[in-house]
Order: sequence, then structure tokens, then C-alpha cells
Amino acid sequence: MKKTYRGHRVAIVLPCHNEEAAIGQVIESFSRAMPQARIFVFDNASTDKTGEVARKAGATVVFEPSKGKGNVVRRIFADVEADIYVMADGDGTYDAGKAPELVDMLIDNRLDMVVGVRRPDGEGQVYRFGHSFGNRLLTGTVARIFGAGFSDMLSGYRVFSRRFVKSFPALSRGFEIETELTIHALELRAPYAEIETSYYARPKGSSSKLSTYRDGARIAKAILRLLIRERPRQVNLMLSFSMATASLVLGIPIILEYLQTGLVPRFPTAFLAAIIMLGAMLMAVCAVILDSVVTGRSEAKRLIYLGVPGVREQEKPDS
Repeated sequence: MKKTYRGHRVAIVLPCHNEEAAIGQVIESFSRAMPQARIFVFDNASTDKTGEVARKAGATVVFEPSKGKGNVVRRIFADVEADIYVMADGDGTYDAGKAPELVDMLIDNRLDMVVGVRRPDGEGQVYRFGHSFGNRLLTGTVARIFGAGFSDMLSGYRVFSRRFVKSFPALSRGFEIETELTIHALELRAPYAEIETSYYARPKGSSSKLSTYRDGARIAKAILRLLIRERPRQVNLMLSFSMATASLVLGIPIILEYLQTGLVPRFPTAFLAAIIMLGAMLMAVCAVILDSVVTGRSEAKRLIYLGVPGVREQEKPDS
């Protein structure tokens, strides 16, 4: 007989790369917190004994050769079948004991995603300044562009409904996957919530795979890419307005001079201003066309989302 939590199949999924030192304890902690759940460890091309340790600890281990957390999440969402998914990193930094509370919030409020907002706990360098500052900066940028709602956009501790998982395209390859998950929820207007959770220092022998500047740049690039993809009308109209302004700055003095003298002494400048104005008009037309494309894509995405049943509180039998 399959074990369920409040009538739902729960899968705990742990993306890992070289987490031999921590993964055994992480599996034990989640097993103790949610004994009804099945635990999957997705070994992302580890060169140590991560997979072997995870298997001995009782987890189902899947090897994913394509490096990058985004590649792992894509594989998880495609292969794992469950009603509720609990995703956390396998580095021992997240509070496994908080998992039931996150799942309960998802079920009780019929949500599609619950994010564990990290609060440093313990001694040592739990949350590096560069990571903290970068998180606030990038979270604020996404809030200004796509809408506020998340205070810790880059948290790796999340609970998802099956409906959210099976409607998520997972296009990112690396750590920018959390940004894509956040923007997907905002664009889909899926119901979500946040819960504060402790964030611990890594255990001895475990090292961070994050690079503050490299991964920060990749996340910023992902935000720009998603902005162009999800907000093409605004982007193209902004470019159109900028080009039209530049054209007028160049062209108005020439027009005034022509009206006074009947001559066009700076013909190359006039020609350049005309070309820029034509480009501005073309960008405005592209804005209208791309906006209709995005609208159609959003409608299709929404229909796929609605085609998967959401989380529902199980009816209790009459006593």
C-alpha cells in the first residue's frame, strides 16, 4: 500500500552535486520529518560518492549527466510522479523539519508553490554578504518588472503542486532556475506563499558550488532574457520611443533650417534621422505583433496549467 500524507503522494527531491559529506544526514532528516514521502536524490554528475551514500541512506538515486541545477530540475519535473513535490538542496543548509508545515500550507490554502524564506541560524558564515546583497538586488529587480510578492527569490527550498510542476517549461540550465520558477508563478498568477525557515551553515567537508559574481551575472542575464520573452511589447515600445527621440533630436534642427533657407545642407544627418525614425516605426509594429504572440502563448500555458488537477484537501469519511 502506498504511503500518503493527508491523502497526497509526496516526493522529496534533492538536486545534488558532490554532496557526499551532507547528503546522508539530509536524507535522514527528511525521512524523520516526513516518513510518508518518497525521497529522490538526483546526482548531478558528481565525482565523489554522493550517489552511493544516498542509496545506502534509502533514497532513490537518479544520475543526471548534464551539469547545472536547471538541467536537474527539468529532469525531476519530467520523471517524478507525485501530487506534491518538496525540493531542497542536498547540502544540509535547509531545515527538513519545516517540510510538513510547508506542505500543510500548500494543501490548506490550495496553493501551487510555497517558498521557504531563509533566515540565518547558527554560528559561522551562514549567509555570505555578497549572496545576501545579490539576492535582495535581484529579487527587487524582478519585483519591479514582474510584480512584487517574493522576498527570497533565490531560495532553493520550495514545495510545488503537481499542477505547477507539469506546466513549468524549465528552460534554464543553471542556478538561474529559481528565477525562472519565480517568474513563472508571477506570470501564471498561480497562488503561492512564503514561510520563514532556518538556514544553516554547510557541514564540515562540504563546499558551496555558487560563485557570487558568475552566478549573479547569469541570473541577471536570465532576468533580461525573461523580460524580453515575457514583456516584448514594453521592451520594443521603449526602444521605439528612444529611437524616435534620437531621430527628432537629429532631424528637428534640419527641418527648421530647411524652412528658413529652403536648403538641406546636412543631408547625411537628415538621411540618418529618417532611417532611425523608420526603425522606430518598425519597432512599434513589432511590439504589437509580439504582444499578440505572447498573449497566445500565455493562454496556451494557462490551459495546460488548468488541465492538471490542483491540490485538494481530501474529504473525510462520515463518522
